Amino acid sequence: MAGTAKTKAKGQLGAAARDLGRLESEAERHAPPLTTRAARWLWPVLLLAGLSALGFVGLLADEIEHGHAFRLDERILLALRRPGELGTPIGPAWMTQSAIDLSALGGFTLQWLLGGATVGYLVLARRRAEAAWLAASVLGASVLNAAMKEVLKRPRPELVPHLAKVSNASFPSGHAMISAAVYLTLAAMLAESHRRASGRAYIMAAAGALVVLIGSSRVYLGVHWPSDVLAGWCLGAVWALAVFAANRALRRRVAHQPVLAEMAKA
Repeated sequence: MAGTAKTKAKGQLGAAARDLGRLESEAERHAPPLTTRAARWLWPVLLLAGLSALGFVGLLADEIEHGHAFRLDERILLALRRPGELGTPIGPAWMTQSAIDLSALGGFTLQWLLGGATVGYLVLARRRAEAAWLAASVLGASVLNAAMKEVLKRPRPELVPHLAKVSNASFPSGHAMISAAVYLTLAAMLAESHRRASGRAYIMAAAGALVVLIGSSRVYLGVHWPSDVLAGWCLGAVWALAVFAANRALRRRVAHQPVLAEMAKA
């Protein structure tokens, strides 16, 4: 009898261990692949970088609010135009059209069409967390950008002729800021489908390169000061990171709730 009881107890312990392993595997399957256990150093570094970027933008905004100009802004704009022919940018003729094409990728209309279509697909696919993630990124970046433009009201550069039509204030660059928020958010979503770090790094690097090209095209076209674009990159990237962190924390919490409930029943 004692041997039978001991064997039964061992069997129950084995079954409990298998159930626990299954529940942990299920939680890991639903949780985001990028975890603090895999890269404990990453979140502190990102937090420090984000705070530094916000502090830098704050300094720029303060200088602009007090009417100060940046000599480097003027030097860069002039360096991108032919001496004595400020209406003609440097480089071959096709470069101007390429800059216009790249600029269009960061335009308000395209960003909202792309964001809205993707949010609609995610809702239909019952991926509501990702839909809310992207919607918060697009809407938040757009509202913040419009508010800062309205408050600071920095004039567009008049140092060189504009090669594209513009109508609102200059700081921060809406193309740079909203494209950073949208494309980096979409890249983060795609990166989460890859378990290999190399795949995630490639996707994020490609999105980052696109964002840099979009912002740089605005300077090349003469419609933004370089500091406008730099501030837009910083704010867009920080906003995308903040929304990503909030969404990830929420999903991990939801993913672990069924595990805790089943363990409580056991």
